[in-house]
Amino acid sequence: MARQTKKQQRAETAVNALKERYPLAECSLTASNAFELLVAVRLSAQCTDARVDMVTPALFERFPDAASLANASQDEVESFIRSCGLYKTKARDLIAMAAMLETVYHGEIPSTVEELIKLPGVGRKTANLVCGDVFGVPGCVVADTHCIRISNRLGLCDSTDPKKVETQLRALLPPQESNAFCHRLVHFGRDICTARKPKCAECPLSSVCPSAS
Repeated sequence: MARQTKKQQRAETAVNALKERYPLAECSLTASNAFELLVAVRLSAQCTDARVDMVTPALFERFPDAASLANASQDEVESFIRSCGLYKTKARDLIAMAAMLETVYHGEIPSTVEELIKLPGVGRKTANLVCGDVFGVPGCVVADTHCIRISNRLGLCDSTDPKKVETQLRALLPPQESNAFCHRLVHFGRDICTARKPKCAECPLSSVCPSAS
């Protein structure tokens, strides 16, 4: 068996420590199926998850599937999501996404990153989240702001480019742990490793973190 590098050892320590601290690795957005998760993640851009969760119940009651959303008027969709910010662009993307789901995928949600990123408004972050959470695809890495910031602080990555971070973490994380690890990073980033003032004295990773003060 090949000897682990220091970076691989640090990644293993991080996976185990965060699993112990945050046993429930769940998405912070509320969604009951793949369609709802796609919509919720698009709405979450430059908007808090809490705000999205306030908006989506009424939105999903009115548009429960791709077929209904594909036939919606932009004005009506905007009326539901106005408080999420960038609502005009988001409404346009959601309608176009739903239309493509209907015309190309017969109303079904694709189960691969490559197919999902073809949908309007869907990037790799969203695609990895859907593949990992909904379809249980191993090796998914959701390179959101928490993931990028903390992975760099831990010395697991050396880039702020989401695609590069995704690739670097895929090479370090056990495939069966990667999706849950990214969810835990969100909780960790809000709780301990905050952007402005990380609580290094309380951090379970301070002993292996090269950025710890």
